[in-house]
Amino acid sequence: MKRYFMVCVSNREYEASLEIRKIYEVLIDKTAEKHHQIRIIDESGEDYLYPAEYFAPVRLPSSTKEKLELIAA
Repeated sequence: MKRYFMVCVSNREYEASLEIRKIYEVLIDKTAEKHHQIRIIDESGEDYLYPAEYFAPVRLPSSTKEKLELIAA
C-alpha cells in the first residue's frame, strides 16, 4: 500500500492527540473522505478519524519520504 503524509494545521478539540506543524501518516479511507474526514495515525500510534480541514498536503523529498516510510513500517 502506498503511504502518504500530511501536516497538521489545526488541533482544536484534539490537543492531546494532534500536534500542529507535525507530519502524520494518512491511511486511505474512502468512506471517511465522503464525510470530510481523514484517517490519521496520531500520537497514540493508532488510527483515528479527524476533520480533513485540520490537515494540509505536504511534498517531501524522496529521501525524507523513504525514511518516514521505514519508521512507519
